[in-house]
This record gives sequence, C-alpha cells and structure tokens, in this order.
Amino acid sequence: MVERTIVIVKPDGVRRGLIGEIISRFERKGLKIKALKMVRLSRESAMKLYDVHIGKSFFNSLIDYMSSSPVVAMVLEGDGAVNVVRLMVGETDGRRALPGTIRGDYSLSISENVVHAADSAVRAEYEISIIFTPNELAE
Repeated sequence: MVERTIVIVKPDGVRRGLIGEIISRFERKGLKIKALKMVRLSRESAMKLYDVHIGKSFFNSLIDYMSSSPVVAMVLEGDGAVNVVRLMVGETDGRRALPGTIRGDYSLSISENVVHAADSAVRAEYEISIIFTPNELAE
C-alpha cells in the first residue's frame, strides 16, 4: 500500500553534512520525495513533534536539541513507506543500530542519532502537519 511518512535530518546530521547521503539512500530505495525543506523548529513545534515523550526525563533536553539549529524535513512516499523507512533508519540508540542502517552507520548516541522517523502512518500524518503546510504538499 502506498503511504507517506516523514523523516527529519536532526541538527547533528545537518551539522555533519549528511543531508545528501541520507536523502540519496531513500531515493535509491525507491521512495519518492514529495516535500523537502530546511527549517529551524520552534520550541512549540518540537514539543508537538515529540509530545509522546512529555514527562519523560529526556524531554526538555530533546526539545532544546531539536530547536537548537536547522533540520531538514522531508515527506517520503512509497509502498509501505513507514516500515521501509523505520528499517532503513535503525534502532534509536545508534550504539545498538545495525551496520547498514542510517543510525548504525552514522551515530554512536541515543540523543544525537542523525534522523527522526515517524513510527506509524497515523503519526506520520500528524508530524507532517506540524512542519509542512497543505500548500507545500500540493502536487
């Protein structure tokens, strides 16, 4: 089933110059980029993006980090896009992510783990609406 999802290259991925490498992995896999932009998330947007973690010990530092410098957000589309992207991204903790995954190849941290990816189609649509306007998603 064709679906869409969101991927965000986090501040460490942008700072390290990994944007092109990350985008090219998704393109080579066959996913289509439907929208793409560099943006600096406001604290409010970051809090909405990570609202599932409100109350957890790392929440405030995560919000500080995600709003500290620009990120690159993209909407990807393809057959089973959410699960395909999650497999490509790898485990949240880069120290445990398998080689060949984005986090496995580029991260040694749980906090600076290069990319964010939605964990379900419903969540993807919610997160897309936080960062992209309907106009930016128009065909």
